[in-house]
Amino acid sequence: MGASVESWLEAVTAAQRRGELLTAVDLAEQGLSDYPDELWLKHAAVLALARAGATEEAARRFERYRLDASDEEDVAALGARIAKDLALGATRRERAAQAVKARDRYQAIFERTGGYYPAINAATLSLVAGEGDCAGELARMVLDLLETDHDGSYYAAATEGEAHLLLGDEAAAREALERAAALNAGDHGALATTRRQLRLICELAGIDQELLGLLAGPGVAHFCGHRIAPDGQTGRFPPEAEAEVAEQVELAVAGEPPGYAYGALASGADILWAEALLRHGAELHVVLPFARDEFVETSVAPGGPAWVERFDRCMRAAATVTYATEETFLGDDVLFRYGTELAMGLALLRARYLDASVRQLAVWDGGPPLGLAGTAIDVAAWRRAGAPVCVIPPGSRALPPREPAAAADDSGRVVRALLFADVKGYSKLTDEQAARFAEHVLGAFAQVLGRYGDAIEHRNTWGDALYVVLSSTLLAAECALGLQEAMSELGLEDVGPPAGLALRTGAHVGPVFPVHDPVLGVRAFTGSHVSRTARIEPVTPPGTVYVTEPFAASLELEPDNGLACDYVGHMPTAKDYGRLRMYRLQRRKT
Repeated sequence: MGASVESWLEAVTAAQRRGELLTAVDLAEQGLSDYPDELWLKHAAVLALARAGATEEAARRFERYRLDASDEEDVAALGARIAKDLALGATRRERAAQAVKARDRYQAIFERTGGYYPAINAATLSLVAGEGDCAGELARMVLDLLETDHDGSYYAAATEGEAHLLLGDEAAAREALERAAALNAGDHGALATTRRQLRLICELAGIDQELLGLLAGPGVAHFCGHRIAPDGQTGRFPPEAEAEVAEQVELAVAGEPPGYAYGALASGADILWAEALLRHGAELHVVLPFARDEFVETSVAPGGPAWVERFDRCMRAAATVTYATEETFLGDDVLFRYGTELAMGLALLRARYLDASVRQLAVWDGGPPLGLAGTAIDVAAWRRAGAPVCVIPPGSRALPPREPAAAADDSGRVVRALLFADVKGYSKLTDEQAARFAEHVLGAFAQVLGRYGDAIEHRNTWGDALYVVLSSTLLAAECALGLQEAMSELGLEDVGPPAGLALRTGAHVGPVFPVHDPVLGVRAFTGSHVSRTARIEPVTPPGTVYVTEPFAASLELEPDNGLACDYVGHMPTAKDYGRLRMYRLQRRKT
């Protein structure tokens, strides 16, 4: 047995305070492998999932861990919190009724313990349920409790602010929230939770959300930009402009220092941003497109030995280093774009978990891309996601922004979305049922695939299995969910026992090689990322779609898509292919 329970809990708590909610889940699961019966590690895992917005997974874990059997107030409150989140995620028609059920759970805890935490949540849920008088009555009870039992903590001050807000006293709420901000002591996860709760009240009560800025945590940034040209050569970032650009980079970071930053470390703009971000206390998360040595050779060393030394210093200071692919470069520039989009998606995911502001920091001359990757493409993708960007020109003269030009797809590899699916229970069908399966089930799948036309670049099937390659992550997500919905809507009485058949789907996005399949006589795709996707589907629960972190990150770049990727854990894949962070794909309820 390794670390103590206390050590695991301290590590989980520290990760939650930093807003590293997925890391908190992973740490709690690791601790549970040593201490499978430890109540508070189970509580920590479920709480982190709930805070990350993975409400349904949190509900499943709460039940699986049998936390409903605990008499502990915090555990009972977690069950009520999950009920609250389910209510807030319900359709408008169902929300009020579910809010009442969640409110009653909090109220029962309050009646048993007399604590202000369940009371304030019962008050806010009363407002969600449309019972304003009840909300006000409970809010006044909370303030009375805090008069006699104010422990001087962040949570007490934040609860006081919430109660005043429910009563419409914005001045008193502001004063309490100012005290809460002063008491927070760097718990960014707590700030995010409070902000979401207060935003809900503001939306329902028609209150200006400006006061949420009092509890603003550190922002998140994605950084990028042109590589610096070697001495004596021309380029989009001339070496003589380094000092001026470095000064502007310093000013941009100092003016609004983010707490977390994601990007690569090429010579020039990337390293200038990273150095400034580290000076101002940002937590640096490096995302490289491929192996370190090859990246240094292609993207750092051409700037000169001093840039390699600066690269090494930044790597040592980084909180995490992620490799978008473990394969060799082979001159495929599309890998740079894949790595950058992964970094952008991870930044957007982190900002969502922290309820934080997010922006891009770019050194860009305003010109179009010269190939399949580049700063112009990065800025355009970020802007399509609806997030702000700070652009610094690599020289004394700011150039007017121009639309990036389309580049020819002449790379060896291309980035594509990949789906693998099969039907659990198929092997138990009789020959006659299998023939009907092909007609009814595969026929329904064919109708779904038919909606996506040329976006589907390859498809194959064998028995009950599907393999589909699409040009768009968003369309792949819609297709995967469409296949699940088609399966659930089928009447399978003529095929076999309905309870015995269920579709499971794994999805990933990554660089693959387009090839000609001489057996099928069609264009196909191959590579390690195809193998990775194939290893996801066997560990996916029937009736669900599991996607990788690159897939979830890619979806973050698609604004208002109506889809959600809820974290489910750091899971082993089939055939010992390794462990991957996995998310459950589903539609948001409206």
